Amino acid sequence: MSVRTPDPNPGWLTDVELAETRRRLPLLYVEAVPVRVDGMGQVTEVGALLRANSVGEITRTLVTGRVMYGETLRDALFRHLEKDLGPMAFPQLPLSPVPFTVAEYFPLPGISAFTDERQHAVSLAYVVPVTGTCDPRQDALEITWMTPVEAASDAIVSEMEGGRGVLLRQALASVGALR
Repeated sequence: MSVRTPDPNPGWLTDVELAETRRRLPLLYVEAVPVRVDGMGQVTEVGALLRANSVGEITRTLVTGRVMYGETLRDALFRHLEKDLGPMAFPQLPLSPVPFTVAEYFPLPGISAFTDERQHAVSLAYVVPVTGTCDPRQDALEITWMTPVEAASDAIVSEMEGGRGVLLRQALASVGALR
């Protein structure tokens, strides 16, 4: 009789399993808008990641990723912030797991402001202050820090894929950074 070793990380799906799941079920994501704040808690800078998309275009995006089975929202947020911004970013996670908004991504445009050609996804979005040094990793090329007004400009918003420019503006409005 053979003893099977349990999978040490059962939250991961193979590429084939993920593709099949994406075709059948909405997936849960978390998204974070990294910000720097002053001593009064006012947003002074907003970070946007620069990435190459699947067709090689350079675009801007936010910190985003799936929530794994059995993972808390806080753990997922922390994991993706560390993965995208580096271990020295020192994110200040919100005390409450309540997002500033919920974004629903659809594979077909026109259903909502958010699109993702791969899947139907529901994303819980947070504004997260970071206090450390950001050193983008994974597929992020760099992080650009901008004032809230610059980040919400038409030029920056137009560089963001899938409606994330709308999400960025909502984030800044939710913390009173757009006047």
